[in-house]
Amino acid sequence: MTQVHPRISKAVIPAAGLGTRFLPATKATPKEMLPVVDKPAIQYVVEEAAAAGLSDVLMVTGRNKRPLEDHFDRNYELESALTKKGDAGRLAKVQESSDLATMHYVRQGDPRGLGHAVLCAAPHVGEEPFAVLLGDDLIDPRDPLLARMVDVQEQHGGSVIALMEVDPAQIHLYGCAAVEGTTDGDVVKVTGLVEKPEPAEAPSNLAIIGRYVLDPAVFGILRETEPGRGGEIQLTDALQKLAADEKVGGPVHGVVFKGRRYDTGDRGDYLRAIVRLACEREDLGPDFKTWLRSYVTEEM
Repeated sequence: MTQVHPRISKAVIPAAGLGTRFLPATKATPKEMLPVVDKPAIQYVVEEAAAAGLSDVLMVTGRNKRPLEDHFDRNYELESALTKKGDAGRLAKVQESSDLATMHYVRQGDPRGLGHAVLCAAPHVGEEPFAVLLGDDLIDPRDPLLARMVDVQEQHGGSVIALMEVDPAQIHLYGCAAVEGTTDGDVVKVTGLVEKPEPAEAPSNLAIIGRYVLDPAVFGILRETEPGRGGEIQLTDALQKLAADEKVGGPVHGVVFKGRRYDTGDRGDYLRAIVRLACEREDLGPDFKTWLRSYVTEEM
């Protein structure tokens, strides 16, 4: 008899980082609020969760992150001003962010790493499987990675992580997975994980990217996990323990993603993400690409 696993409804978005790579812009503005074309990066992430059917979103924040809460709240003064002007288009854009999902917030008082941020979500999540979405990775809505991961978790139980092939020389920048194949072409069984290995020691070129669907057993492991690389509590270390013993929280599977991903984690990739997304916009793309071709031609 096929086991039925509970449907996932909750998403957790860690957003307590200091954004030091984007200083001085992030001195007073959360890095998650930096615009990617005309929307803050964090809105793309919440939209992805909502599109996958996860309507309950907990954001793990820190000091100076109040603008995140304000962005997903109603702004009646602005809405009233736009209504009086008859600007229905901008009014709809303003209201869109507050209608995406039911938002909740919790403070990570002491920034002790991604694992600790996920642990802060335990009281809200309870004993349900849940998704974790990192704001540095924007996934194109035409490539529904999270929805696929939810389906895999419902089929197999346990936890599911998103994997992507990278240049072996770059694997030291990521968590890395040792895997075995399955009958599903895009799904692998994860047998081991290591955080930011040297290329010669990496078990594969499959990097962990910022999407997870986790069994609640991960909370118990995180409570016992000692600080690892960088002096932080690493989510990868907890997942390694889950992968090593299925009796704890079920198996760990990976979905190998081959779609469009926009990395906003550093300044260069952030700029490239803006250019790519702007080029694909119907309202901006044609004129922007014409200008871009001209600019590149002149510079060459």
